[in-house]
Amino acid sequence: MKISDILKVTKGKLITGNKEFECENFSKDTRTIQKGDIYIGIKGEKFDGNQFWKQALDNGAEAVIVQDIEITKDELEKYSSKTIIKVEDTLEALYEIARYKRSLYNIPVVAVTGSVGKTSTKDIIASVVSTKYKTLKTEGNNNNNIGLPFTILKLKDHEAMVIEMGMNHLGEISLLTSIAKPTLAVITNIGTSHIGNLGSRENILKAKLEILEGMKTPKVIINNDNDLLHKWYEENKNKIEIHTFGILNKSEIVAQNMNLKEESSEFIAVSNLNDKSEEKNKLKINVPVGGEHFVYNALCATEVGRILGISDENIKNGIERFELTKKRMDIKKLQNGAILINDAYNASYESMKVSLEFLAKHTGTRKIAVLGDMFELGEYSEELHRNVGKEVVKNNIDILICAGENSKYIIEEAQKSPNIQTYFMNNNEQIVENLSQKLRKGDVVLIKASNGMKFFEICQKL
Repeated sequence: MKISDILKVTKGKLITGNKEFECENFSKDTRTIQKGDIYIGIKGEKFDGNQFWKQALDNGAEAVIVQDIEITKDELEKYSSKTIIKVEDTLEALYEIARYKRSLYNIPVVAVTGSVGKTSTKDIIASVVSTKYKTLKTEGNNNNNIGLPFTILKLKDHEAMVIEMGMNHLGEISLLTSIAKPTLAVITNIGTSHIGNLGSRENILKAKLEILEGMKTPKVIINNDNDLLHKWYEENKNKIEIHTFGILNKSEIVAQNMNLKEESSEFIAVSNLNDKSEEKNKLKINVPVGGEHFVYNALCATEVGRILGISDENIKNGIERFELTKKRMDIKKLQNGAILINDAYNASYESMKVSLEFLAKHTGTRKIAVLGDMFELGEYSEELHRNVGKEVVKNNIDILICAGENSKYIIEEAQKSPNIQTYFMNNNEQIVENLSQKLRKGDVVLIKASNGMKFFEICQKL
């Protein structure tokens, strides 16, 4: 991308530098700057990246895009061989540069959103798509208004892109989809994540459906077993192109003959390719991760693959070789012989439910759940934490350890069962101490809470 292109789309002012200079790599972190990068100073809540423009140039950046800074004559002289661009708003500049970069690529772009399972679904879809196309995907959880544009700016010789879109409020996915311009949208489910901000599941659905706004011709794949998505499908199936997957409800592609194991799942994906002729296509799939929710992910990836013209053989291979993003259902054996299920990255009622079901199906002498607060639930917080406690009882968990202000409601519900040992801890250090004393060979322990609880620290210390 030439500096002249950046100036045009951002309406920026060239302070010094060559308009014809061409640079491909962008960064917002001076600590990871590579020689020749363009540094964009992003003003955040905790610090202002614009203040580090000199450090970026000193560390090898070829150009900087900044706002609200004063440049002295001495600084102009020192960095005369570099490129400095001033814009009114660096964040808006980032959006416009990403939009421009996206416009240069006529490639399939799969955008994934939903209340639960976005990252794992994105990962398995990308694994399938990459069997046919050189694929760029969202790394980690860079699914917001900063992470997504920077992902798009990594486009080079890619033939497809798989991206994740997250949100906390109405209007956020609308922005993301206006930048990414997806050709195929995926909605995994509608749950209760961020319900405190959005007020209702219906508003969460409304926010997720914003993903369609950036599409020239809306084409979306949905989980037809989710109650709100199913209702929306029935109301809109004759208006736009909607593809469905599921286990319970009649869908384009369904899972049959499921064999759910601790570390893997097998099923037959049955596709109703032509309802009139009742022609069916069956594909045996092995998912290298346990849990019914990964069956849903694999069904979705299969549907994406077929829409993009990927062979069944490559779809199978892509699913069988995919790897989970760390901190999400990361399973490892501890030195004392216990099994740790690290699902500490984030939590909602729906993901808690899934994780507890996964724990319950694990073989082990004792099932131990270490659960913390779920955030951004607003007036629904007590109800949903109590629902988690009911899931603990339902799944016959042996030991429950909790920490966090609202986790007391999980404890209260779990204590209604005489078969569950419950412990309430004041902090993570107490949890580590308790587990260190309690865990023994054959135990299976689940660690899960919203990211702000920092339960990943517990996993690191076990």
